[in-house]
Amino acid sequence: MKNVRDLLRLSTVPLIGHLKIRALVGHFGNPADVFKASPRELIAIEGISKKIASTIAHFETGEEFASDQLKRVNKVGARIITFWDKEYPELLKRIYDPPSFFFALGKFRETDRYSIGIVGTRTPSHYGKQIAETFSKELASRGIVTISGLARGVDTIVHAATLSAGGRTIAVTGSGLDIPYPQENEKLMEKIAQNGVVMSEVPMGGKPDAANFPKRNRLISGLSLGTLIIESAEDGGAMITASTALDQNREVFAVPGNVTEKRSSGPNKLIREGRAKLVTTVDDVLEELEMQLRPILKRGSRPEAPPPELTLFERKLFDVMNTEPIHIDALAEQSGLATSDALVSLLSLEFKGLVKQLPGKMFLRM
Repeated sequence: MKNVRDLLRLSTVPLIGHLKIRALVGHFGNPADVFKASPRELIAIEGISKKIASTIAHFETGEEFASDQLKRVNKVGARIITFWDKEYPELLKRIYDPPSFFFALGKFRETDRYSIGIVGTRTPSHYGKQIAETFSKELASRGIVTISGLARGVDTIVHAATLSAGGRTIAVTGSGLDIPYPQENEKLMEKIAQNGVVMSEVPMGGKPDAANFPKRNRLISGLSLGTLIIESAEDGGAMITASTALDQNREVFAVPGNVTEKRSSGPNKLIREGRAKLVTTVDDVLEELEMQLRPILKRGSRPEAPPPELTLFERKLFDVMNTEPIHIDALAEQSGLATSDALVSLLSLEFKGLVKQLPGKMFLRM
């Protein structure tokens, strides 16, 4: 996206958060035009009050912040990825409050959509360490990306184990990318950036303040198809990640632990309350996410039999579908078919084992 400098300036306007920034830029096309707009034009946007509109229209600061951020970004070789960039992760866009921009070291890949978040206590037991390492390595061996928060304990094990298995991992930090935290993970950060991504929505130079971590946790779950909890107290940070995952309608998995251990009380509670699926092996996770992970899990398998022959209408529908659910109305529109014709052909595709129907007249490609 162009005008990143103006986007940085816009982020410093009082009473402006990511939601309003996305609304403003989405309406005017770019951040520069937001500042050129009149108060009357600004008020027309939902959520923009007269006070906010007046503040934006007369805003003359923020340039020093923007210049400092760009200087720091260039110094460490990072980039700013905005909500409107092609590289912005699609899964993250779907959460309620995605950041309008964030800072990143490394580059995202298309396969990053096949990711599992793994989080847990900063002081794992031997059992917790073993589980974190085993799950991370086995997921990496299946070509699945791991995501964690680069904190001490489980997070660090997840990133290191994934890399040791030749896998790809994404770290979401609670400080600026030029302020490694914890300090001992600076080398690990560098390794992750070489074969993955280190990202943060905390401005460059930002310290690891306590308020940053709950917001960081929503990004871990937001980037992931599902989140696995390994050892956490009931009031631990990993439990916040579990809550954000549930709020985002993502899967939550938990490894059961010793009932006498406080650091196992979190995942045990999630399982007991039915908010997380009990898992003891990686296959338990993959089974639950089979539909979403099917494209990546097929890689390296033996060649499949040729698909059945399709009619013209079936081919039109099949070509516009993927493994993400899509409503019948959208399918009909994109394929150029009448809804009634689309339903008949979808039923035929379902009989052939190529399409699955979900509740609410949603369909996805098998």
